[in-house]
Amino acid sequence: MPVLLGLGLASATGLRTFLPLLMLAVSARLGLFGVELNDQMAWLGSWPAIAALGIAATLEFAGDKIPAVDHALNVVGAFTRPIAGALAAASVFTGLDPTTAAVAGVIVGAPTAFAFNAAQGGTRLASTATTGGLGNPVLSFIEDGLAFLTVMIAFVLPVLIPLVLIVLVLVLIRLTRRFRRRARPAT
Repeated sequence: MPVLLGLGLASATGLRTFLPLLMLAVSARLGLFGVELNDQMAWLGSWPAIAALGIAATLEFAGDKIPAVDHALNVVGAFTRPIAGALAAASVFTGLDPTTAAVAGVIVGAPTAFAFNAAQGGTRLASTATTGGLGNPVLSFIEDGLAFLTVMIAFVLPVLIPLVLIVLVLVLIRLTRRFRRRARPAT
């Protein structure tokens, strides 16, 4: 189950860097959904970490609705989201020694977050090309919802995460194709 939880959290960090980490930290701190952090990552559930993640998540949420800022966030996200995915995944591998948990987090979390960030980037690029960036705030709200729902499913029913990830990929592909079709000139 920790692998599925880590996979779900990492995929959500591919869409939003801080929201999944904030949800993980709050859930661990309040003992919700049976979420536990490994000993080396217990700091993530501290009130100062939760406050910092709350501020960062709020700034990311607001900034992603502004067309010029969303592009900058996506560029930075290509680096920060895999790190956040590795951190989120590593933190839920309880009962492992620190090195094994970190390696498992990198193996599970970083590539998953990077893949979802890349898919999001493709969708945003297609949206920008077809709407001049005006459609990006709508996509941002969809991504917010998908990230939140993915984390909730990872907490409540982690066995569904592989299915959820397939559906997320299909949704992102469909959105990208829709925007690309609109970008093609009519013949």
